[in-house]
Amino acid sequence: MEAAELRVGFVGAGRMSGGLARGLLRAGKVPASSIMASAPSDRNLGAWRESGCRTTHCNLEVLQESTLVFLATKPHVLPGVLQEIRPAVGPHHVVVSLAAGVTLQTLQRLLPAGTKVLRLMPNLPCVVQAGAMVFARGSGAGDGEAALLKSLLSSCGLCEEVPESYINIHTGLSGSGVAYVYLFAEAMAEGAVKMGMPSGLASRIAAQTLLGAAKMMLETGEHPAKLRGDVCTPGGTTIHGLHQLEKGALRATVMNAVEAATERALDMAKD
Repeated sequence: MEAAELRVGFVGAGRMSGGLARGLLRAGKVPASSIMASAPSDRNLGAWRESGCRTTHCNLEVLQESTLVFLATKPHVLPGVLQEIRPAVGPHHVVVSLAAGVTLQTLQRLLPAGTKVLRLMPNLPCVVQAGAMVFARGSGAGDGEAALLKSLLSSCGLCEEVPESYINIHTGLSGSGVAYVYLFAEAMAEGAVKMGMPSGLASRIAAQTLLGAAKMMLETGEHPAKLRGDVCTPGGTTIHGLHQLEKGALRATVMNAVEAATERALDMAKD
């Protein structure tokens, strides 16, 4: 299936699905006229219409008008949505679920046998096309569907295929990890404010510092420990600052945070 032939549907028109759609549009992957979104009310649909996308209040219409369908509802709502759309799902559909905690096994049980289904876990920066996404494929999805999804979503950030067991880890690392980074940025900026810098300037510099450090990691491929060491000079400012972070057990605390969020994601999958 070529991207130019795709008709893309979103069941659920919230912030995350809107971010994915904007990525597809900005990259020219799919024309707006080939995108349709559904939602129970008009609250989120206005922005889609302003972008030239089609909208509806009928989930079944999305299935009838689309070949690639993203299920972007709340997890507790998804089983009911799957029951509703099941009669309309055919062999020509590729179904991608964004619902946290809903396994491929559950998706395959609630959809017709042989449905080409994949499970995608994005993170919030997808809304500015700088996300980190992982996906796993069900038994009915082949290399073609995986390649299509990866190609399309590369416009929204990093997109990697993984075993399904990694998806909960990704939630703890990257889905929740965005909040850890915001907390760290806030603390950096507040430190600068304490030393006399205006808050707005401190926040902008903290954000750019994180962006630049991340870009260096991605572009150099160097281990973060190597890059950290490159910043340190004997007796300099950086090693003094790092010493304070080590005394505060930053490394162990962050590792514990990733573990706790991953464990919670695993618990949610069992509920």
